[in-house]
Amino acid sequence: MAKNPQEFKSEVEKVLDIVRSGLAMHGGNVEVVEADPATGKVGIRFQGACVGCPMSEMTFQAGIEEVLLEMLPEVKEVVQVP
Repeated sequence: MAKNPQEFKSEVEKVLDIVRSGLAMHGGNVEVVEADPATGKVGIRFQGACVGCPMSEMTFQAGIEEVLLEMLPEVKEVVQVP
């Protein structure tokens, strides 16, 4: 049975808590803007020092996207939302 949007977003938030501690050490954070269990699409937005940081793309790909895809099989796509 498919998860409802609140359950799916809650699971995404729990996984992101793993990377949030590292972002917080550098004055940044990440916000879940969209989490659609029907499509598996997750939209995130960087906050704080992550906005405009030259390392944010690497953090997105090697940190956030990789962790979400690995830990939540329901996640099919992760995108950055401006």
